[in-house]
Amino acid sequence: MSESDVPVPLTDAEIEAALRKVPGWRRDGDEITRTYGIRYHGGIAMIVHVADVERLIGHHADVDLRWGTVRFGITTHDAGNRLTAADFVLAERIDAVAQAHGAEPQE
Repeated sequence: MSESDVPVPLTDAEIEAALRKVPGWRRDGDEITRTYGIRYHGGIAMIVHVADVERLIGHHADVDLRWGTVRFGITTHDAGNRLTAADFVLAERIDAVAQAHGAEPQE
C-alpha cells in the first residue's frame, strides 16, 4: 500500500458531524458501534448479507453474534485503527441491511 492509498483519519469535529448522519451509532474511542435485536438464525443471515456488501466496498466490521443480538464495531485498520469516512459509509450500508432483515436497533 502506497502512502497515497492510506486512509485519512477524521478529526473529532468530522467524526461528530458524521455521527449525526448515522443516528443510533455510537462512538467508543476509535470505533463506532451499533447493536441490533434479531433472532439468532436471522442474525446469521444478516451477517452474511453484510459480509457480501463489505466484500464489494472493501471495508469490514467486527461482528459479535449473540443469542438475540448482533453488534457491529467499525474502525479503519489501515489508518491505525482510527475512524475514517469509509467507516460511516459502511455504517449506512449496515443500517440498510439490518432494516431489510427486520432487525431492531437497540438503543
